[in-house]
Amino acid sequence: MSWSGFKKAASRAGTQVMMKTGQVEKTSDREYEVEERRYRTLESASLRLQKEAKGYLDSLRAMTASQMRIAETIDAFYGEAGAKDGVSRSYKQAVEDLDAETVKALDGPYRCVPVQLYQCAFDEDKGVLDQATIDEIEAEMNGKGRKHWEKGSGNATGVAAVSLDLDGAIKLMDYVYRTTVLEPISRFCAYFPDINECIKKRNHKLLDYDSVRARVRKLTEKPDKDPSKLPRTEKEAEMAKAAYDQLNEQLTSELPQLIDLRVPYLDPSFEALVKIQLRFCAEAYSRMAQVQQYMDASTRDQYASGELDARVEEALGQIRELSIAGTV
Repeated sequence: MSWSGFKKAASRAGTQVMMKTGQVEKTSDREYEVEERRYRTLESASLRLQKEAKGYLDSLRAMTASQMRIAETIDAFYGEAGAKDGVSRSYKQAVEDLDAETVKALDGPYRCVPVQLYQCAFDEDKGVLDQATIDEIEAEMNGKGRKHWEKGSGNATGVAAVSLDLDGAIKLMDYVYRTTVLEPISRFCAYFPDINECIKKRNHKLLDYDSVRARVRKLTEKPDKDPSKLPRTEKEAEMAKAAYDQLNEQLTSELPQLIDLRVPYLDPSFEALVKIQLRFCAEAYSRMAQVQQYMDASTRDQYASGELDARVEEALGQIRELSIAGTV
């Protein structure tokens, strides 16, 4: 901080102290204060949304990984008994399929060819993108098998072998989720530091104006020996007021516009998130519904009537009768 900046900061700190003691009257703008409170609410909600959106993919992966471990444990727990009726094996297979489809489920609604992959489709001879190659890349991303593409026809010797190792399409899923959800939210939040700096500057100009205004009042009530001091201070007050009014009017006008733009800006990201969740949940429901056919149809009725609890208690009673079960 420069010496000039230090003096200004010290002067403003002194002005704030005098405001608290009532020596300096504070200028208030009710309209601006309302808009700033609305902006702070928007800022807090947006930053919280950004944080939660970043953790969404990790949470989803953790959940599917946990399902996998549970399915493997249940399958080992049931052993041959589960193999006979197919319940545990069916559940394990359903969870494995769901885990494998997680990437596709998240990525499905917004499958596209990332910019960095378009280089694979550029035909240097023609100077244009080869649409057939793009179609092949999209087919690869949609899980139709890893292929190699050859440019040219017949016995042409120019061959471009492209193998897309997408690691189970996780990179693609990250790309799509990041570009449709995370990056738009992050770009929106990136404006907050500049806006906060503008608000800080406005508050500094307000302190400067209130300080010089207090000096004008003091000189008016108790004139100084130098008669030119009051006109100079009044001129300084006019300049301070003009600087404050400019920033104050700008913020009062533009903060509501920013707040109103939050919905049209974030709507596409919200739609993308809903579609991603819908696709994943639909896939999960479909997989689990396949397991249901192996369940005893009467189990649900027994649960509703309380018979299932009695059956469980009966099994526990038989366990307690075993000598090795002790007094548990």
